[in-house]
Formats: sequence, C-alpha cells, structure tokens
Amino acid sequence: MSTGTREFRTIGVVGLGTMGAGIAEVFARHGYDVVGVEVDEDGAARGRQHLEHSTARAVKRGKLSEAEQAELLGRVRFATSMSDLKEADLVVEAVVESLAIKKAIFKELEDVVRPDAVLATNTSSLSVTEISTANSQPGRVVGVHFFNPAPVQGFVEIVRTVVTDPTVLEDVSGLVRSLGKNPVVCGDKAGFIANTLLFGYLNHAASMFEGRYASREDIDAAMRHGCGYPMGPLALLDLIGLDTAYEILETMYRQGRDRLHAPTPILKQMVTAGLLGRKSGRGFYSYESADSPVVVPDDRTPDASDAPQLRHDVRQVGVVGTGTMATGIVEVFAKAGFEVTYVGRSADKVAGVRATIERSLDKAIQRGKLEESAKADVLGRLTGSTSLDDLAQADVVLEAIAEDLKVKTTLFENLDEICKPGAILATTTSSLPIIECAAATDRPRDVVGMHFFNPAPIMKLVEVVSTVATSDEVTETVRALCAQIGKVAVSCGDRAGFIVNALLFPYLNDAIKMLEAHYATADDIDTAMKQGCALPMGPFELLDVVGNDVSLAIQRELYLEFREPGFAPAPLLEHLVTAGYLGRKTKRGFRDYSNR
Repeated sequence: MSTGTREFRTIGVVGLGTMGAGIAEVFARHGYDVVGVEVDEDGAARGRQHLEHSTARAVKRGKLSEAEQAELLGRVRFATSMSDLKEADLVVEAVVESLAIKKAIFKELEDVVRPDAVLATNTSSLSVTEISTANSQPGRVVGVHFFNPAPVQGFVEIVRTVVTDPTVLEDVSGLVRSLGKNPVVCGDKAGFIANTLLFGYLNHAASMFEGRYASREDIDAAMRHGCGYPMGPLALLDLIGLDTAYEILETMYRQGRDRLHAPTPILKQMVTAGLLGRKSGRGFYSYESADSPVVVPDDRTPDASDAPQLRHDVRQVGVVGTGTMATGIVEVFAKAGFEVTYVGRSADKVAGVRATIERSLDKAIQRGKLEESAKADVLGRLTGSTSLDDLAQADVVLEAIAEDLKVKTTLFENLDEICKPGAILATTTSSLPIIECAAATDRPRDVVGMHFFNPAPIMKLVEVVSTVATSDEVTETVRALCAQIGKVAVSCGDRAGFIVNALLFPYLNDAIKMLEAHYATADDIDTAMKQGCALPMGPFELLDVVGNDVSLAIQRELYLEFREPGFAPAPLLEHLVTAGYLGRKTKRGFRDYSNR
C-alpha cells in the first residue's frame, strides 16, 4: 500500500469535450504534463481547439501572457489511443454520462497504466463505486468532480467509495490543492453535495413554471434580486442543458427515491422536443443561435408596451408598523416622493421611526449617495401618528406588523372601515395566507400582498401577491407603483412561500438533512454551494443569519400547505430551535458565535 506520498507529474485526460479540455488546461497551467485522449483525430482536433480558444480568451483578459499560453499548450499532447497513457500518474475520465462507456474505459485503463497510478472519474451523478468495479484494483479509483468551467471554478468534489484507499484521497486532495482549487471529500451518493442541493431547487423552479404559478422572467428575477443569486434557476437550467439536468435528476431519483428529485414532466417533454437550452438555441428561453448566451424575444416575452400602469391615483401612502421592515418601507416611499403617514402603537415608537430614517439619510449623505438638501425634503414628507384614523385619506396602506394572522385580520377589519373607497390595502406578510386578510374586509378585490425583502431600502425585490379575489387593476397598479419606487416587482399567486421562500427553504431544509445524515460537514456544504454554485452564502451561514426559528416557521407553513413529505422540517432544525440555538441572534445556531 502506498504511504500517501505519490508524486504526480503526468496527467491523463480521457475525453476532450468542454469539461475534459478545461481539466487538461487546469493541469497544464500548473506545470503538469498532460496527455489528452479522444476517440479519433477529429475529436482530438476539437479538444485542441477548445484549449486554444479558452487560453486565447485568458490572454485577451490579461490572465495569461502569450508566452505562458505557448508554454501551457506545449505541455499538452493529444492522442487517440489509451496506450499513450502508460506513463500517467493519474488519469481523469471526462466522457459522456454513460455508465457502460465509463466502465469500459476503466477496464481498458487497467491493462495500460502502472499498478500505482490513480484512476479518477469526473462524473457528476453516476455511482463512482459502480464505475470502480470495472477495475481489479477498485481502491485506486476516486471521483474528482470539477465544476464548469474548470479553469475558473475553484471548487472540486473528491468522491470516496467504501473501498477507496485513504492514501489515494489524501494524495488527490493535495494534488487538487496544488491547482489552486478547494477540495472537499464526500461519500458516493448520486449528486454528491452541490448537485444534490442544486438540482432539487432547479427541479422545483421548473415545476413552478410548469404549473403557471409565475412567469419564467419573474421566477428568475425573484431569485436574482431576492437572494442575490448570479442567475435565475430557469436560465441556469438552459445553461447546464435540459438533457443533462434531466439525466442528473433521473439518476438521483433512481438512487435515493426522493420525490423532489423526480424530474418534473416538462423537462422530459422539452428534451424530447429538442429544446435543450443554450446549446440548441432554445430551452426555457430563446437564444440568438445554438450555443449563444444572447436571449432573444419569443412568444412568451412580455411586450414593452404592456408595462404596468397606475390604474389608481396614488399620492398618499400609509404604513402600519414601526419595526425594521415598516421603517424601511416608509423610507423607500418618502425617498420616491410620496407623502407617507405611518402609524405606531406609541409616541416613542413613532419617534423611533423618524430617528432611524434620519440616521439612514445621514449615512447616505456621508457616502455621497444623497444630497444634503434632499434630507429635508424626505423628512418633510413624513407624518407619524398613533391613530389608524389618520390613514383615512391614504391611497395605499401597507401593514408591516407581527406575523400573527389574528392580529393582521383585526387590523384589516379596522382599515376596511377607516380607509376611503378604492384605497388599496396591502400586507407585507412573508408566509401567511393573504386571502384571510382579504376576507376580513368588504373589499377583497382591493387587498394584495407586497412582500418587501429586508433591508427594504437596499433589496430590489417586491413579490406582488394576488389572491383569487384581487382585481387585475389592483395588481397592475401595485406593480407600476413598485417601478416608481425603484423596485423590481414579480407577480405570483397566494400560496405559502410565494416564489422566493418556496424555492429557498426546501433547499435549506435539504442541506440540514444532508448534515444530519453525516454526509458532509456544515463547512464543506457551505463551501460547495458558494464555490461550486457561486451562491453569495452557504445554506448554514444563511440559516444562522435568518434565524432558525424563522426558518422553522416558514418550513412548517410550506409543509402544511403542500403536504409534500420532503418539505417536512428536518428534525435537527426542530431540535436546535427547542434548544434555543437560533443563530447569530442567540450567538449559537449551526455554528457557535460566542467568541466572534
């Protein structure tokens, strides 16, 4: 058995498509000699072309000099026979996701490479254990899952089987670190860390689109602006390829039998129709041409002339509440030029809102984001009160009080009596049924959800939530109003979680279940999602910021509404909340913050 000090000098790469060529480039860039093998001369030529184009782009961006490019390309030798890999210390297989093809390659490699050479597969979803059975020395087989594009992405999943030699894991981890990558070791389970969590979320988004709950543009905008994701889920599916996504989900479902991984029917229909995403020029969106990233209008694209209009005259805005969210909303409307009357339970709380807004404006002036003269104008538009009766002339009233249905419905009964006919009554609830608030009034057609994200002055997204009773005019007016205050409005129906929470929290719940199963650590899971999927925060960082009690309440609402077994809150989340480990606010959640 090896002592865990293998030296890697020559690296073999089998398969020189986008992924394989990217892996070859990464190794060559870091001084390793690379032998790239393709089935024929045409494949080898395409692999060389991939490499030349990619390195030329790096030169153009100033990431590589022309001399370094020439040196890099000089380290890569192209071949069409496996026998050329006899001197390789490590061989990485990066061919199509077919178990039969991969096993055939591993069987063939056995007669070519030295007994101490390491064999790796770049599979993203197939069983590494199954692939390793093709080799008489399965202990030297490991999964090395690079992310696309390999030269750019800093994260690599190293997948161990039950028989992988520990020294192989140690040596390959060291090798991956020498490439400037961040390796995380995980077990052999379909999807590994990143794809298991990512594809459940993508499948759910496709299902949401399929059920016509929201438009493709609104689903994608919601996740970009509400969560800071670099791409919306449907645009990401188009980039990955719908055929690839379908295969990954199908493999994950066959292995784990988790209904949330059963590919939603529209994916199969689109794949069958040849709508594969960017690579075919059409998927959820339409593209300029095959392989183009440029989206072009199609029959689903909203017409610019259909931009929402104010169907109601809105000049005066009322806000009920004095908490963080209410205060942020008051500031947003006042800055946008609206007269705002805000109502709190005591004079102290009302004064606190004004003081908070004043501090916020001072900070903006200090950073050069606001003129000194604008401060007086904004403050001049504010009227604080302790009486709901002062909202009688408001054109729109937003409530931002406690997430308690009984308290909210009582407030809506009062607003119904106080507010003038035609006034729009909006709730900023993030999880309660809006129809319950509407039913407490004699004007359900004028009741709508306006779910702002925290902090309201900074976050761009507002989910505009229509109930079965909300009039189209009210929905359109609220969307137009959002545009006037500089927000991005997305429309959806009155269902638990709306768009963002309905997609976000099941993913967070899945991450907790993964931790609970001891499949990977919280740190490794966070690293996988931040570096492998380019998310702004890992799931456990985010849970500790949001608060585990808040997360549990939302997850319970989703489970109660959809009765989906996979939405049942993870027991570990229940236990942390019971123990009072709520996250950063209590100095302990998934991590301990007492010394930070």
